[in-house]
Amino acid sequence: MADKKSNEPAIKEPMEVMKPQKGLVSPFEEMERWFEEAFRRPFYAPSWMPKFKLPEFGLSYPTVDIYEDGNDVIVKAELPGMKKEDIDVSISDDVITISGEKKSEEKVEKKDYYRLERSYGSFTRTLRLPAETQTDKAKASFTDGVLEVRMPKTEAARQKTKKIIVE
Repeated sequence: MADKKSNEPAIKEPMEVMKPQKGLVSPFEEMERWFEEAFRRPFYAPSWMPKFKLPEFGLSYPTVDIYEDGNDVIVKAELPGMKKEDIDVSISDDVITISGEKKSEEKVEKKDYYRLERSYGSFTRTLRLPAETQTDKAKASFTDGVLEVRMPKTEAARQKTKKIIVE
């Protein structure tokens, strides 16, 4: 007898969830890249049209590291090109707020050429601290564009930490 073909649709294997491999980006990073590209090109322009860079009108959020070092909580923020007079730091309870503003003006004059550019930007970052701190003993320093705020933990926060032995 001849082989009969089944009228049932072929069962397809379910797609495996895409997991980024070494050297590949995650789907979220890929989507972020798509959004960035969309705003670098006019909406009516075809995809083959060259991209252009949008001017920077302000500061992006500074990168911030928060970590515990012994009996202290340390917050480090990268603020390149800023002056310490333009930075504000406030701490209340378990929250730290870092804010600042940057103003710059660039003037170029040559024989038949004149250019004057100004930029202005401000930011505010409010972050939760990992432990209770003694806000009255906090110290801040600003060196080479890096703000470091060091706050000692409260006695209660120090006692909450307990080393657990892995068996």
